[in-house]
Amino acid sequence: MAPVPPGIRLLVSFNRSQWYKALTFILTFLLYTSFHLSRKPISIVKSELHKNCTRVTQPGDVASSSSQRSPLTPLHTSMDCSWKPFDKKNYKQLLGAMDYSFLCAYAVGMYLSGIIGERLPIRLYLTVGMVTSGLFTCMFGLGYIYNIHNLGFYIFVQVLNGLVQTTGWPSVVTCIGNWFGKGRRGLIMGLWNSHTSVGNILGSLIAGYWVSSNWGLSFIVPGIIIAAMGVSNGVWCFSLQGVIEFSLCLLFAKLVSYTFLFWLPLYITKAAHLNAKKAGDISTLFDVGGIAGGILAGVISDKSGKSATTCAFMLLLAAPTLYGFSMISELGMGPTIGMLLLCGGLVNGPYALITTAVSADLGTHKSLKGNARALSTVTAIIDGTGSVGAALGPLLAGLLSADGWDQVFYMLMTADFLALLVSFTIHKHL
Repeated sequence: MAPVPPGIRLLVSFNRSQWYKALTFILTFLLYTSFHLSRKPISIVKSELHKNCTRVTQPGDVASSSSQRSPLTPLHTSMDCSWKPFDKKNYKQLLGAMDYSFLCAYAVGMYLSGIIGERLPIRLYLTVGMVTSGLFTCMFGLGYIYNIHNLGFYIFVQVLNGLVQTTGWPSVVTCIGNWFGKGRRGLIMGLWNSHTSVGNILGSLIAGYWVSSNWGLSFIVPGIIIAAMGVSNGVWCFSLQGVIEFSLCLLFAKLVSYTFLFWLPLYITKAAHLNAKKAGDISTLFDVGGIAGGILAGVISDKSGKSATTCAFMLLLAAPTLYGFSMISELGMGPTIGMLLLCGGLVNGPYALITTAVSADLGTHKSLKGNARALSTVTAIIDGTGSVGAALGPLLAGLLSADGWDQVFYMLMTADFLALLVSFTIHKHL
């Protein structure tokens, strides 16, 4: 029998705990490398923000013919190519102010970061910090793209970036400290701390690649990298079966619900020709129906043991109800009241079920092995995704209502159909 190759023997020799330690070491190393990678561009770009260029006047130009030079000799003249407002004589103070704004915000934020981090799931805290840091790093680069010359804009971005970057160090140190004991912690930390230099090296190389041609990309590319690393760090929260599906389902359900919340009284005023008080009073019936719908959805879910089926059934009935409600101007007061109650129950029933019972079921799933913090993480992910829909709904309603209220209801029915479609993709009904 052929001997086992040394590399295979080495891999097999590691137990599960050692593999987790290695994974934690590599992941936290890469995560904090991206932090330093995103901080480095400002030092590379400084020379581009304030610089002098040489303009060459070709033979035959006015400037050349008026000089004592030979008409065949090009004339070299110096001109200021600085990026305003860094074209001033005190540009060094202005560049220093940008550094100070970042570092001062970082110092102040670090005092609070550890306290906040102890009260939130570390993975979620770190992910949000990295994504927002990527956003602000990209915003600095967008100053070049959109030709922004306001010093306040760049200082404001630096302050915000300094604050959110404080999420990194406490989080990664907590992770690495929990996995490695005191015995060899000095050696491990010494190797691990090299992420600072590695990040600075990579940041310099990336920023330097674009600094002369388009210094905005010197910030945008590192910003995308740290944001992508943050998203990859948070992927495990979404890997739990059902989180993505229910998050998207809630997004569309909340879009419909919040559109009614912010636009229903105005629609009743215009469609039913009622004054503002009567329209406001009648609109409360939608929420009354929502109370009943939430309770009914919970009862059906408990009896059947299938939350996804319950949501799908109510969403299926909601679509024709929305269409019927769009005909409110042609209905009497009695049918209008009944339609409001029914529509509120069918729209808010799945919304209530997903944000409460479903989130709790997913957060206490057996695969999480009793991790108490997972419940808050899963709840935040699902409701956060739903809040995106809550923001989009009223915005789209305002844009579409200019072409008639029918367009708004078509949008609501489309959102309801998409929520129904997503609910069908859930293989394991909770």
